[in-house]
Amino acid sequence: MSDLVQDYIAGITPPMRPLFDRMHGLILGLHPDAELLLSYAIPTYKVGDRRIYVGAWKRWVSLYGWEEGRDGGFVERHPHLSSGRGTIRLLPEDAETIPDSELRALLRGALGD
Repeated sequence: MSDLVQDYIAGITPPMRPLFDRMHGLILGLHPDAELLLSYAIPTYKVGDRRIYVGAWKRWVSLYGWEEGRDGGFVERHPHLSSGRGTIRLLPEDAETIPDSELRALLRGALGD
């Protein structure tokens, strides 16, 4: 992990850190070989030619970057979390109600199996 990525993660506010850490753990659990880099000033997980970007903001964690139809059905099941094409905005209170299996489906769709 680069110093830039480490600095980004270290700077995540305490309220958002558990949710970011959850997404980080789920991604690496599915793809321990994922390359972690900083793109567009946020952590980016690269597996082959696929990427998912995970940004921690003041009130939510956003996931960006999968191709249309490669979300494992997540947007269909949780349309209120979609904030535009290829973007999920997770508030901590929403994320608490979503099991890891649902998030893994999204990540598998985005990054492949």
